[in-house]
Amino acid sequence: MNYQPAKCDLERFRAAIIRGIGLQFDDAKLGFLGEVLQRRLNRLDRPGEAYLCDLEREPSRSEIGALAQELTVGETYFFRNHEQFEALAEVVLPERMRARATGEGGGQKILRLLSAGCASGEEAYSLAIVAREAIADPTWEIAIRAVDLNPAALAKAAKARYSSWALRETPPDIQDKWFRRAGGDMILDPSVRTMVGFEPANLASDETGLWRASTYDAVFCRNVIMYFAPEQMRSVVARIAQSLAPGGYLFLGHAETLRGISDAFHLCHTHETFYYRRKDNIDACGSSAQGAGALKLVPGRGARFGATPNGAGGAAENGMWFDSIRAATERVAALIGEPMPTPPARPTARAFDLAPALDLLRRERFAEALDYVRAGPAETARDGDVLLLEATLLAHGGQFAAAEEACQRLLVIDEHNAGAHYLLALCRAHAGDRSRAAEHDRVAVQLDPAFAMPRLHLGLMARQAGERDAARRELAQALVLIKREEPSRLLLFGGGFNRAALAALCEQALRDCGGRP
Repeated sequence: MNYQPAKCDLERFRAAIIRGIGLQFDDAKLGFLGEVLQRRLNRLDRPGEAYLCDLEREPSRSEIGALAQELTVGETYFFRNHEQFEALAEVVLPERMRARATGEGGGQKILRLLSAGCASGEEAYSLAIVAREAIADPTWEIAIRAVDLNPAALAKAAKARYSSWALRETPPDIQDKWFRRAGGDMILDPSVRTMVGFEPANLASDETGLWRASTYDAVFCRNVIMYFAPEQMRSVVARIAQSLAPGGYLFLGHAETLRGISDAFHLCHTHETFYYRRKDNIDACGSSAQGAGALKLVPGRGARFGATPNGAGGAAENGMWFDSIRAATERVAALIGEPMPTPPARPTARAFDLAPALDLLRRERFAEALDYVRAGPAETARDGDVLLLEATLLAHGGQFAAAEEACQRLLVIDEHNAGAHYLLALCRAHAGDRSRAAEHDRVAVQLDPAFAMPRLHLGLMARQAGERDAARRELAQALVLIKREEPSRLLLFGGGFNRAALAALCEQALRDCGGRP
């Protein structure tokens, strides 16, 4: 059969894939989809119209599996992004064991983990090895469920036989303990293999057996939802949230975020990595505090399942960022046309308006702007916008301890506020605490990948510390983001620079590090 799909057929095929599997392909991939469609029709020896009609109505599980084999990306290896496995071993498993051993788990000594989109099994088996290494008590049962839509990948996973390349990030002592060589391959120890059960499942469908409420202690769903259409992405994350036990954890890929997708999770940042914990009136790393305590910056205690990450090291020069801001010759006046009217002496709750304070900020009259904000109605004490502006004004005025305190109050209300974390980074840098400053900058980037300022700050700190590669990487990304940053954020966080001046600063810093703007 020599079938040449028409454009309308490709559109139907693409739409059916989104509905059936969740995967989204842009227009640049239509040629690829045409090749896949043609191969399926040739293999099945079916006319295009009949095949598409069946796919749109109720595709068979076998056909969904065949399409998954054609369309999904299966590249993975053991202990990929090892920082997440460090967090699993040192934070997640101990906390979930405490929860299961008490009233929440009814005293049952069992942990349930899910590897969603497990591909050929490396991730699921890595989970099993971590559990065996981290849990010394043999009375604990570890049940790991691993699901994927690709039948070929599942068949490979069941064999538990891998090339040395698949273990390229696995420490030698772990290889020696849990694998044996067989020719050029590595075979996993049976005691680890039996901890994992593999089965076919479609994450884009509401499979009752997979998503039973409050089942899992941790779900690894890494580098999966990034390929999904927005609606399917939200649905999958909602199912994961439902299936996690109270306080259970979710690990996504490093390029994935829940921003704009779900508010059912706290963000965690430990061991130089990000992950999530389901909201249940407890903080993100296990204590009973609420609000701002939901995100803690906890250093790792040494790498166990991969290479030791390079530490930040070094101390930033006190006031580096603010000194640069004050030396700028182009000011934020370029952002706003006419000045706002002189603010009233005391705004009322009914007519409280931040515009006068922003105008005072524009004119660098920080003390007057702060007085105006603090004279607001009592209810503004829990207004996120007001607290963010207050923290910004305090930082600009050199009151860094007070700025930090204002940021913490803001995080009680909105723990995912990227601006608050960026301001905390500036405050920590001013105190000479470069490590903590970098942590807050990274949190801000994770919460809002389009936010230019934390990238710029990271780049400038790296340049100050002589870390040229890191500086070039961060500054190059910052330069791209600055050119499309929101004017309101430039006013709040640009520290007196307008867009052109920030770009010029970034370009010069890049040149200083041997990069090209």
